[in-house]
Amino acid sequence: MAGGALLLSACAGNDSASNPTASGSASASAPAPAAQTITYSYEQEFHSYNNNTAAENATRNAGPLQRVLTGFWFYGDKGAITPDKDFGTYEKTSDDPLTVDYTISDKAVWSDGSPIDCDDVLLWWASNSGKVKGFSASGTTGVEDTKLPECDKGGKKFSLIYDKPFADWIANGPGATAMLPAQVVEKQAGLSEDDFIAAVKATDAKKLEKAIKFYNDGWISEGTLPAADLIPSSGPYKLSKMDAGQSLTFVANDKWWGAPAATPTIVERVIALDEQSQALQNREVQIVQPQPGPDVLKQLQALEGVKTEISDAYTYEHLDFNFDSSPFKDKALREAFAKCVPRQLIVDNLIKPVAPEAKPLEIRNVAPFQSNYAAVVAASGGAAAAYAQPDVEGAKALVEKAGKTGTEIKIGYQTPNPRRTAAVQLIIDSCNKAGFKVVDKGSEDFFGTVMPANGYDVALFAWSGSSLVSGWGSTYTTPVKCDGENKGNNNGCYANKEVDALVKKLNSTVDLAAQDPIIGQIEKILWDDLATIPLFQHPGLYAWDETLQNVVPNPAQSTITWNMDKWTSGA
Repeated sequence: MAGGALLLSACAGNDSASNPTASGSASASAPAPAAQTITYSYEQEFHSYNNNTAAENATRNAGPLQRVLTGFWFYGDKGAITPDKDFGTYEKTSDDPLTVDYTISDKAVWSDGSPIDCDDVLLWWASNSGKVKGFSASGTTGVEDTKLPECDKGGKKFSLIYDKPFADWIANGPGATAMLPAQVVEKQAGLSEDDFIAAVKATDAKKLEKAIKFYNDGWISEGTLPAADLIPSSGPYKLSKMDAGQSLTFVANDKWWGAPAATPTIVERVIALDEQSQALQNREVQIVQPQPGPDVLKQLQALEGVKTEISDAYTYEHLDFNFDSSPFKDKALREAFAKCVPRQLIVDNLIKPVAPEAKPLEIRNVAPFQSNYAAVVAASGGAAAAYAQPDVEGAKALVEKAGKTGTEIKIGYQTPNPRRTAAVQLIIDSCNKAGFKVVDKGSEDFFGTVMPANGYDVALFAWSGSSLVSGWGSTYTTPVKCDGENKGNNNGCYANKEVDALVKKLNSTVDLAAQDPIIGQIEKILWDDLATIPLFQHPGLYAWDETLQNVVPNPAQSTITWNMDKWTSGA
């Protein structure tokens, strides 16, 4: 980055000049008007209005939709599960059977004027419960244990009644980004509202065939947004325009019944990670959230008029093996690779300059900043210790014994990403000495086409999560079938029946203290199987123009956009 480039002071939008007086001359004492547009950056392009399918469950979709598709709850300040009282209310009314009653606000309407009611609830349940075959879901955990919600056409009330206890019931009803417009699906499928409701209640997949097809694929954005009538909003913003490879524009939703959006227009600019600090310096954008790395941190800290924040994040970096169609179906090769990956060196070189206390992760599913991290590490039996430092000679012996010297290993990841490219090079330098032939296969469409098709041997990426224990279950649960529609978040198609049983046990364990030994058992098996190799917890890195107000980083998967309807600027 050119650190000496001119720092521009104008805000985004055309109305950042001072107010003219009646005579047309500028008034030196007049306050600057509030900006009409605030622009933030993200490195990946928005791809679907429906981020609930197995293929589209990604931050590139979930982040932009936080204040477009609202629900009963969201990840609020510090990632806390926060009821959205504008949308409606809910309360647990029974423990046996576990019952949670929900009421949608009488004011709640889609931006096309359609009320949010029973058919929207039934679409959510049908697509996320696994009980209507054909719907693609990133996971069915929790919803699969509920009975069909009882509601009728136009109804605003329903209950989720569980077959067994569920640990995360407070965040199991439709939250932000989960509730989609049934009226759109009905129209595309040629069904009346009555027919749609009846078909869901009968779990009639055949009658719902066209509805299912549209739900799975009809909201994908290939360089342009779907027609406006296909993507109504239930939040303070609605999607307005998409310029391929460039930007996504949000405008205030005039049908929103809550507090109006503070800034009329928000723009997401698609900017490569290695260009974001320059874009902020030039004020092409006013907010950046790049992935952490020593170079980008230095660039951001050198900028004038910019606030930089490093904070905890429920996001962790890892290597995921392809169990379906790669050499790593052989456990001996997975063990050899785990022995040669220089986890400590990756942390020392690429993360400690940002977060000096960073260490290689010992477990995957509890963050180091959570109070139960040490307890879960202990419950896992310290299984990570065997891979604390590289053992190149031990790895080489395993590769030679298996007769696999010279085996090509393709590491896939999303590019451009300078930090991951550097991490891959460190892995190449170490693991090639063990007899592997590791190849950097980073690509710009890794998440779009390569990962869904299992076109890699090991994938380098991060999971963005939360404090919920049920949120990661589908990542390790044996998939129904190893394809894009059936593997949920289990991209590499890892399978272990004992883990399946323990995940179910964990999800039904309401006592928080009793959860830790179960998570520890799962972690021990994941290490024994070498399902994945955890690397490090991401420190959250954010920077924004200091004239902005109410920009609040969030450690959960809702990202910094969780409260973008509150963002303002006086510049």
